[in-house]
Amino acid sequence: MERKADRFSSRTGFVLATVGSAVGLGSIWKFPYEAGQHGGGTFLLFYAIGLALVVLPLLLAEFVIGRHGRADAAASLQSAALAAGRSPAWRWVGLAGILTGFVILTYYAVIAGMTMAYVPHAALRGFAGIDAAASAAAFAELTGSPVALGLWQAAFLAAAAAVVARGVRAGVEAACTVLMPLLGILMVGLVIYGVVAGDAGRAARFLLGVRLDAVSPGAALEALGLGFFSIGVGMGVMITYAAYAGETFDLRGAALATVLGDTAISLLAGFAIFPIVFAEGLDPAGGATLMFLTLPIAFGALPFGDLLGGCFFLLLFVAALASGISLIEVVVAPLVRRTGWSRARATVTVAATAWVLGLPAMLSFNLWAGVRPLGAGTLFDLSDGLASNLLLPLCGLALSLFAGWRLPRAIYAAELTTARRGGTWLLPVLVVLLRWIVPGVIVAYTAAAHLPRF
Repeated sequence: MERKADRFSSRTGFVLATVGSAVGLGSIWKFPYEAGQHGGGTFLLFYAIGLALVVLPLLLAEFVIGRHGRADAAASLQSAALAAGRSPAWRWVGLAGILTGFVILTYYAVIAGMTMAYVPHAALRGFAGIDAAASAAAFAELTGSPVALGLWQAAFLAAAAAVVARGVRAGVEAACTVLMPLLGILMVGLVIYGVVAGDAGRAARFLLGVRLDAVSPGAALEALGLGFFSIGVGMGVMITYAAYAGETFDLRGAALATVLGDTAISLLAGFAIFPIVFAEGLDPAGGATLMFLTLPIAFGALPFGDLLGGCFFLLLFVAALASGISLIEVVVAPLVRRTGWSRARATVTVAATAWVLGLPAMLSFNLWAGVRPLGAGTLFDLSDGLASNLLLPLCGLALSLFAGWRLPRAIYAAELTTARRGGTWLLPVLVVLLRWIVPGVIVAYTAAAHLPRF
């Protein structure tokens, strides 16, 4: 059982931790790219609808389950199920979410390690005068060496583990209290530079302009589902963090702040990256290639490019670290509870195991690049596809069914309503969304991921 000493000391610390978990490499790159490619302002409208109808209900449900259970994701779900007179087997939904988070951690650390490696690269070697061949050579030097890439992967996991091992208040909360303001400062600084030195007008049209020709049922569904994956509901992270929330914390306000904070950072990322992309005539559809191969060329051609590039990759690392902390914490919490291990021992075990199991994903960039078990993607792609397209949607679907059909309204009322702020109107709306809308969108999104586009 969670001890009060292990709780977040303030609502601000709780919100910064949840925003840190939500913000990651996907929020900084995938969100603005998807928005630009699928209709700009129209896509954002569908995205906002998805946040309201899918993400917020699921996030509120996770917060309610977590604070009610005061334990890890599996134990909190079991506690809620027993309180409702339901089978304790619902804990398996929490265990599946924990497993999903761990799978994501194993391959996420590989890319996060790359962002970490590029920070000293910018400081020591710089980007001045770099051309396409030199940029490709630098990237190949990093990814082509199993030793170098494996060490950076380990360094990232060690950095995240060092935070988690210190506990909730002294570790997770203290780190996010520093990391999130640092992320905001770096982001605003890059946005200002991008607006001044880049093509801000074209970036704004790309991100916000309404282009009906780019809108389709498939694109709308993509927008509705993107928020679900961007915030990271379904992995048990938000249940775990809510278990550490104080009784007086307003969970409704915290959920809204988490969603708005993640969305604001995603939009700022677009205005930090794309003005430079368009000013230098780069392809905005470059994905990871743009981050590690093309943007260094642009940095090399800009005034203070080494500083700009260093800040950019530091920004990516900070975002990745905050998410990595939550992915370790969601596994450490049940391990400590079930084994009686110290937090430090559990954290080292989780990080070391994630590194070992992540080696196939890391080796897919070099020695095992030709290994394609299903005849298509690499081992890295296989891990990502398993987590993103199968495990995460299934966990989200099961969680929505439990929260909508099994979780008593009395538990919602106890956690979401207050004498000062009311909130009784929210309960029937929330239940309807969790019963019908959330499962429907998840099923439709998952089906669309495996069927031809509209």
